[in-house]
Amino acid sequence: MPVQDRTDLRRRLLAIAARQSGYFTAAQALDVGYSYPAQRYHAKRGNWLRVDRGIFRFPEWPTGDRDDLVRWSLWSRGRAVVSHETALSVHELGDVDPARVHLTAPPNFRQKNPGVVIHRADLAPRDVQEHEGFRVTTPLRSLLDVAAEELDLDQLEQAIAEALARGMTTRRALLDRADEFGANAALRIERALQGVDRDGV
Repeated sequence: MPVQDRTDLRRRLLAIAARQSGYFTAAQALDVGYSYPAQRYHAKRGNWLRVDRGIFRFPEWPTGDRDDLVRWSLWSRGRAVVSHETALSVHELGDVDPARVHLTAPPNFRQKNPGVVIHRADLAPRDVQEHEGFRVTTPLRSLLDVAAEELDLDQLEQAIAEALARGMTTRRALLDRADEFGANAALRIERALQGVDRDGV
């Protein structure tokens, strides 16, 4: 292959990896023009780091704070959205530190991995934000999700208080949508807001 062609292939793959913290999939490399034998060659030579099945990374790319979430997004083929406690962590709301990554994927999503908790739902565009290399539920959606999933009430109150203080959502928005997530979620949102009022946040 001419040098110019190889340079163009790498440039196109770098453009994809730049949006994904230096990561890319075998399928993305194939779409650009790297055959599977070429992919094996680059992995063997150390030009690419194989980080998981079908997932590579340019070794010279600086490590980011949420590289793990980029990898999980690629693992899901872009179908899953970071959500629940993990989304709260991304938004730096509350003091949650989930042992596993929480993702929300469409109801027909079938992939499984012990490192993740899969929640199934069709997310509306208004509930999703773009992050560097992955998508994440909005602060409002994340708070409503954890209210429905029995996050400790004190942690829920803290996360809501911080979201309100930082202008990331409003009391009205929380109350208006709480019923969509069930009676228990609505009750827990109300109690958390009462706690915010009581504590003077």
